[in-house]
Amino acid sequence: MSSSNSLLKQPKSVWAVAFACVIAFMGIGLVDPILKPIAEQLHATPSQVSLLFTSYMAVIGVAMLITGAVSSRIGAKRTLLIGLAIIVVFSALAGLSNSIGMIVAFRAGWGLGNALFIATALATIVNSASGSVAQAIILYEAALGVGIAAGPLVGGELGTISWRGPFFGVAVLMTIALAATAFLLPASPPAPRRTSILEPLKALRHRSLATVAITALLYNFGFFTLLAFTPFPLDMSAHQIGLIFFGWGLALAFTSVVIAPRLQHRFGTVPTLVVNLLAMTVTLAVMAVGTDHKAVLATCVVVSGLFIGINNTLITETVMKAAPVERGVASAAYSFVRFSGAALAPWLAGVLGEQVSVHLPFWVGAAAVLLGAGVLFATRRHLVGIDVDESELDEITEQATTITVGSDS
Repeated sequence: MSSSNSLLKQPKSVWAVAFACVIAFMGIGLVDPILKPIAEQLHATPSQVSLLFTSYMAVIGVAMLITGAVSSRIGAKRTLLIGLAIIVVFSALAGLSNSIGMIVAFRAGWGLGNALFIATALATIVNSASGSVAQAIILYEAALGVGIAAGPLVGGELGTISWRGPFFGVAVLMTIALAATAFLLPASPPAPRRTSILEPLKALRHRSLATVAITALLYNFGFFTLLAFTPFPLDMSAHQIGLIFFGWGLALAFTSVVIAPRLQHRFGTVPTLVVNLLAMTVTLAVMAVGTDHKAVLATCVVVSGLFIGINNTLITETVMKAAPVERGVASAAYSFVRFSGAALAPWLAGVLGEQVSVHLPFWVGAAAVLLGAGVLFATRRHLVGIDVDESELDEITEQATTITVGSDS
């Protein structure tokens, strides 16, 4: 009971950022139901439409390297506001576009805004929340889950009017998030120490962080194959796809908040992640076999949400604990690596589905997630202390940060 109370008793700044996170993550799911309508109305192929994800994720990954440098110089609040403002502008421009190339380009700009927002939001919640890091991560993942669940539903409804509707919907919702963050989040000064752009890359020298980042890259490859490619073989209306991915989002939100902490407490972080990744592999393999059956695909999409929710919470928490570096630096390093997997998967899935076989993208996704489970299991010795008492980890991180700063100077 006390754990639940401490999770809900948060400063208003944490709730403000969490609310903005809900709306920010709605932006991902809002687009999913309209991928096929965009392809039909703009005469684009699945691989061309999948570039909406590729350009978005690629820019997010690269931009993650600068998020720490920006926020340490201008403060977390200004960084969040700039990120949200960029998203508002570029989502609106995407809605005004008349070609697939223009939408892809504006999605790239949208990705820059999301990078500034996501990395800073995670670090802000973890650093400002009352209670443990684990509880802060659960709060963040709850916001992510609610946003991802609501996104396809709203996108499906707006998509029945026009494929432009979800883009304008993002612009409106992000404007609301911008106002909420501006008024509810207290001003934050620049950090005492300015972060270098190279610090996230240097942080990857820690094997514990590199292990988690590579695992996340491979897992995200499978995740975004499912997210970006499944609407094409489903071949349903925007409303129907929105409902399917709404179920997926609800499953994701439930397991990320309720199930993941219980499994972690009972079995440990690494064993839970390995088994969960194997379950995700099986789900993608079933989708590969049953690609021609819409009921199989729809069911597997919803079921996959159960595993994705567990994985998101435990991977994110592991990143915050794995490497003895500042949490903002760890988040940026991890996100830089994992989003590269997310960037490649949608485009490759589109090409393989068009030119080889509609089943192949899911097989490739399953292989990537299986490889991720293998990497995590083979390098588990680097994460042996991940489940130790949190106060011990914080002390180790402080000592390592002091040493790192001293050596750099």
